[in-house]
Amino acid sequence: MPTLDVSELNIIISVLGAFTVLFGIISVKIKQKWYLGEALPAVLAGIILGPIAAKFVDAERWGSAVEDQVGDITLGMCRVVIGVQLVMAGYQLPAKYPWHRWKDMALLLIPVMTIMWLCTTGCIMLMIPKLTTLSAMVIGSLVTSTDPVLSQAIAKGPFADKYVPRALREIISAEAGSNDGFGFPFLLLATFLIRHADDPTFKPGASESNVAHRLMVRAGDVGRLGGGTGKAMELWLVEGWLYFILLGAVVGGVLGYASLHAVRLSLRRKWIDSESLLLYPTALGLFTIGVTGLAGLDDLLACFCAGAALNWNGEYLAETLKRHDEVNSCIDVLLNFGGFMYIGAVFPWNQFNQPDLTGITVGRLLVLGFLVLLLRRIPAMMVMYKLMPNTVKTWKEALFMGYFGPIGIGAVFYVEHTKHLFPHLEDATTHEEEDLLRAMVPVVYFLVLFSIVVHGLSIPALDLIYRWRNIQPITEDQPVVIRQLSSSDALPNNAYVDARRRSVVVNNRFSRAPDQGLDLEILNRRLGQHERWVGQQGDEVEKRISSHSLDSVDLEKQAAKQQFGGEQEQRPGEDENHGRQGSLKWGEVRRPGVGVGYGPGPRKV
Repeated sequence: MPTLDVSELNIIISVLGAFTVLFGIISVKIKQKWYLGEALPAVLAGIILGPIAAKFVDAERWGSAVEDQVGDITLGMCRVVIGVQLVMAGYQLPAKYPWHRWKDMALLLIPVMTIMWLCTTGCIMLMIPKLTTLSAMVIGSLVTSTDPVLSQAIAKGPFADKYVPRALREIISAEAGSNDGFGFPFLLLATFLIRHADDPTFKPGASESNVAHRLMVRAGDVGRLGGGTGKAMELWLVEGWLYFILLGAVVGGVLGYASLHAVRLSLRRKWIDSESLLLYPTALGLFTIGVTGLAGLDDLLACFCAGAALNWNGEYLAETLKRHDEVNSCIDVLLNFGGFMYIGAVFPWNQFNQPDLTGITVGRLLVLGFLVLLLRRIPAMMVMYKLMPNTVKTWKEALFMGYFGPIGIGAVFYVEHTKHLFPHLEDATTHEEEDLLRAMVPVVYFLVLFSIVVHGLSIPALDLIYRWRNIQPITEDQPVVIRQLSSSDALPNNAYVDARRRSVVVNNRFSRAPDQGLDLEILNRRLGQHERWVGQQGDEVEKRISSHSLDSVDLEKQAAKQQFGGEQEQRPGEDENHGRQGSLKWGEVRRPGVGVGYGPGPRKV
């Protein structure tokens, strides 16, 4: 007779498959019409199917059901999901983007993150009782970084296609990719200061003599080691910065740059097929995670550096776009589904309200969530945005970037990683460590839940506001012409069909090959030449330029090309027989398939 096999594996794959099928049927409605994305529905599904409700997804029952296995499973899952997606985020940026925008990224990674860390620490000290300053600094460091997965959805999602300028989208994506690895300096600084304090106050029955025994049991460099502030700073600089962070970035960059040349050679000799080429970022991400994990390096920063180096000359991104890459986006969706559904299933609901044990209540956590939302990132961006005129041009863009700094799967990774930096709760030798270990899990997980819900619903609310105020989608950027592969394929947001050419014109597209617009290096060089030329011509030329309705970037492109004989760029799908050749006149634009005209529309430069 047939028998039922109600194993954990069968339950998990059935649940994940069912959610993917149901989501996929109305995915255009969810993502392009309602702007809900993938994270919020997946988390809600995980909550419903998890131990608190249906009990279908319970990580404590998986495998051998070993005690405390949930933390190790969570840490491993987060490493894979984040690492692979950081490689994707790195190669989808323009060629040499970290080099061209190093000043902006340095501001975001050092002063902005420092302000975020200190503001978050202050909010935690205000709302969470029993914590010392150093303990609050540890927890604050866990949620300082913007989440790389949720930030990529904000920077590259359908709403951003319509309303967020490309320069702002690129810096949001680059910041989220790099700053997740840059949260470690803050975490390690606070951890080393706790670990090497001169005169710790031990709990009754604990002393320095039995600390060494407990360290041998854990077989890790955790607990109270003494040595003072000097020893802590020495270890922070040598082990934290030089080895863990900088060497991790170097290893990731070397792996990515070696991959660039390996892929280039394979493409020239036609050794690599499309499947292997498009799966390369996933394979590179897994390899980088494994290598840096074995060496004890910053695997998150290494993955982003590997992705950026893979597309350092822009050739890899150009090749994937020519092959209509949908593989990486599908992998991204599957990772989001699995990762966020799992997080929804492992929320520690019983720890969100423990007034007698930790002093934490749901009310305190809610107030903390709003304080962190308002004070963690917005003040830092409003102070620093004027120093980043190339990427964040107005206070409104600074406010948008400050508000949308989500806390998500990256914070879950940090809190699970931090458990390995301190003794187990039963082995804690001081009240400071004990209170920290009891508080950091509920605080971080609640902030993750709060951010996913609030930021997940903020985009639909913002879309309603934009419609009410009749704010028009962005159309002034150089559009990209792509081939419509199927008449049943839903159009991207901010795109329209060119029926004459059977193609789709996409405005404000995030990923663009170098031949779909001027390279940053070429553009900056020509802009500098144009500025010198304008200075030589005098006020008459300035008046001539300002009298036209084209935006400043197009003016500078046009002027540089007319003055220095720059070659015209040709968009995909447009052959040399369409339209008139030669330089365009001031104010002249070329619509796909229409010829030459004047006024707004796709411009040929």
